[in-house]
Amino acid sequence: MRFSQTLVILSGIASAFAIPTAPSFAVAQRDLPSVQSNQLRRALLRSELLKKAKILEGFAYATPERNRLIGTPGHNATVNWIKDTIEQFPDYYTYYLEPFDLSLGVSANLTNNNVSMEVFAVGLSPAGSVSGPLVVIPNLGCETADFSTVTPGSIILVGRGNCQSAVKNALGSTAGAIGMLVYNNVEGNLDGYSLQRITTPEGSYVPAGGISKADGEALVARIQAGETIVADLSTEMKVSTTYNVIAETIGGDHENVIHMSGHSDSVAAGPGINDNGSGTISLLEVAIQLTNFSVTNAVRFSWWSREEEGLLGATYYVSQQPQSELDKIRLMLDFDMMASPNYAYQIYDGDGSAFGESGPPGSGEAEHEFERYFAEEAGLNFTSIEFDGRSDYGPFLEAGVATGGIACGAEGIKTVEEAAMFGGQAGIAYDICYHSACDNYENLNVGAWIQMTKAIAHMTATFARSFDLLPARSEAAKAKRMAMAKKMMSDKAIGALWGV
Repeated sequence: MRFSQTLVILSGIASAFAIPTAPSFAVAQRDLPSVQSNQLRRALLRSELLKKAKILEGFAYATPERNRLIGTPGHNATVNWIKDTIEQFPDYYTYYLEPFDLSLGVSANLTNNNVSMEVFAVGLSPAGSVSGPLVVIPNLGCETADFSTVTPGSIILVGRGNCQSAVKNALGSTAGAIGMLVYNNVEGNLDGYSLQRITTPEGSYVPAGGISKADGEALVARIQAGETIVADLSTEMKVSTTYNVIAETIGGDHENVIHMSGHSDSVAAGPGINDNGSGTISLLEVAIQLTNFSVTNAVRFSWWSREEEGLLGATYYVSQQPQSELDKIRLMLDFDMMASPNYAYQIYDGDGSAFGESGPPGSGEAEHEFERYFAEEAGLNFTSIEFDGRSDYGPFLEAGVATGGIACGAEGIKTVEEAAMFGGQAGIAYDICYHSACDNYENLNVGAWIQMTKAIAHMTATFARSFDLLPARSEAAKAKRMAMAKKMMSDKAIGALWGV
């Protein structure tokens, strides 16, 4: 099949599902066997996963950018491909593309005391040209007090981390700064980085540029040694429309929804075939094979855009839903990086037993069912990871929705204990190609990938049949969910939410 490189937008479907009542599907639903975990899992093939990985890599490598960053032909082709695939099942799924507009960095220039330095425009900040002395912001710039030394007309120099860069930028602007340089907290540049919030109550935004950790630390050292550094920063931005893809089974109870999701975009550095082509493909393959079965509860699949800039696609989706619609989501599960080469089978700590932060009621039960599946059904080891809201489930946590998920690991370092449990090499990252050009087809661990995809299929089938494993839905349970969400969205948790 040939896939169009031009994004096709469906007219008349923007913010709500149009659930057909055609009798043809009612008959088909009765004729289909009820979904069973083991049968759905058996339908999944490594060859299909790998074939789809080649397609995604092809979308990236067919463009000068060689990536699937939002706003590029590579990502547009990805969205079209997902849409075209779901469109093949008009009697099983209804779907829509959810558009939203955001500003992207096009180019930037930076000199410090007339010496050029590599810089990238930070998305969501305004374009402009500013010049002024650099002021070092202590403590990562997440509190108003950190900006006490800012003078009007200066440019703040602040490290990435602990809170969204939007907060740093707005607090600096309120204190009188006219621009911001943010430097990375890990190796690598900040190409494709964003402020991570469209707006923030802390104030308005000023032009911002992103620089490397090494360059930022070198500037900090010079300023702390007493040198005055005048920065000249200019940035160019463009407004780009990007799209979430939302599909839902026509059959099943739409008052009780299991919501399965992952993000479809990559970073600027590479094609993103593990991050998150693997999750994109796992969800798509499960959605394809699910069409052979009937469901009791509706199953929703979402492929989010612009996760890499701060979970913005999922955040936009949640912002557009009334609470009454979010309350229909009994459980939201997110899948990001399913095929890391030096993998560990990681389950989010929904009950807080490992890391102390639990999710809304139902999150712990989701964790327990993942654990039971890995131990009893698949016979595999597993470990827990912090429920920190770092991927697209974060905005759902904030809305009080029960959430969970699994991952194979990103830039974190594999421990000796994990190497004993899963094989691989201790002392190096789960994915040494994380956010790099080498995150391509060759980067995938297909053995881990098929196991993670089967785990996704198990959870899909289990909750498409019944939500008996979850707490009963009631006003008291809803109040508890919202209280737990409020607790998790403390200042510390918000910093984790955005993957800062």
